[in-house]
Amino acid sequence: MNRALPEMRLRVPTHEDAFAWHRIFADPDVMEFQGGKAAELSVYEELTARQRRHDAEYGFCLWSVLGPSGEVVGFTGAQPWERPWGPAGEIEIGWRLGRAHWGHGYVTAAAHQTLERLRALGVPSVVAMIDARNARSIAVTRRLGMSLAEVFTTPQSQRQGHCYRLDL
Repeated sequence: MNRALPEMRLRVPTHEDAFAWHRIFADPDVMEFQGGKAAELSVYEELTARQRRHDAEYGFCLWSVLGPSGEVVGFTGAQPWERPWGPAGEIEIGWRLGRAHWGHGYVTAAAHQTLERLRALGVPSVVAMIDARNARSIAVTRRLGMSLAEVFTTPQSQRQGHCYRLDL
């Protein structure tokens, strides 16, 4: 049974979105696979500024996901993988939503929009780097048609992770 995709849209994050991201991601459930605790506001201010630069330079970024009434519910998008380990030189697709917005199809709908935008830009492939325990995100990769490409251990947490890949 196919369920209708939720009403949502993507936009380049504004400076004000840093405050929304800080507020909605200040939930231990949301941050379980990103270190377990909320980041400082300054982290989100820098992150939204970096995403605006990415959009200007590459034509894509981690976009703010806006729900039906225009409220920020999280982010979904893509950015270059910039860590010294992992899929160097690859484009990573990612997502994070506030807990109140889980289970409504926002991530899948937004990720499909992201893939369409990346294809239009000529990006050849994407990866998704996911904690091996994160069943919800792994399910999203399956809905996107991604395949498990590699199992790895993250240097910081020493946890097992999965690298999923999709050729566009």
